[in-house]
Amino acid sequence: LTLGLDRRRWHRMARGPKKHLKRLHAPKHWMLDKLGGVWAPRPSCGPHKLRESIPLIVLLRNRLKYALNNNEAQEIVSTRNVLVDGKVRTDKTFPAGFMDVISIPATGDVFRVLFDSKGRFLFHRIDEKESTFKLAKVKKSFMGTKAVPTIVTHDARTIRFPNPDIKVNDTIKIDLTKNVIVEHVKCTSGALAMVTGGASMGRVGELYHVEHHDGGFDMAYLRDKRGHQFCTRLSNVFVIGKGHSSLVSLPKQAGVRL
Repeated sequence: LTLGLDRRRWHRMARGPKKHLKRLHAPKHWMLDKLGGVWAPRPSCGPHKLRESIPLIVLLRNRLKYALNNNEAQEIVSTRNVLVDGKVRTDKTFPAGFMDVISIPATGDVFRVLFDSKGRFLFHRIDEKESTFKLAKVKKSFMGTKAVPTIVTHDARTIRFPNPDIKVNDTIKIDLTKNVIVEHVKCTSGALAMVTGGASMGRVGELYHVEHHDGGFDMAYLRDKRGHQFCTRLSNVFVIGKGHSSLVSLPKQAGVRL
């Protein structure tokens, strides 16, 4: 009898990653309509976390309006018409995240994934020159096997032998054609940053103070172009430039919350 119960319990156990996502539980910044069905596309495992990314099908169908339905979105990606960071992606649920460059050669459109001032995903149209690079935040720095210095970025890139000046929370500029670091910006006072999490998500301001808390969360204090001050956790700060100059073009509101 015990063996039979064990077998029935074994059959109920989950195997592998979950494959479904209900529409009401989908991230709000996807801006899906509530009555559009029971289910939502669940992002595949990839370089960005589920709640920090948007699947290509939602991008093509719901936001950019290139497709009217699921079948059309599948046809677009299957015919190798969508590039993310210069690489063809044929998975309709591939997760695109912050700072990714989305290219559609058939139409000549290139977009960078950013946040608007209210923290929602925004697909900012950029030119061909700006599409050759992206910014990445350093999330981890460690000494790898055989004493190889290594850093890991927010989009899951592992880079060996970086510049010794590059530390955690700094931002690096990556050339997507050569896949090398061409520049880096320190996360210090005077840097221009965008907030990528928390209540101030999407806001852009100049970092003027960092408050360290042992055993707690380090806090960053920023000031936007209108002089409004706000604070967030240091882990939510993504440096995008120095002073008032940004390395990437910003949308119309430039991260200023009205």
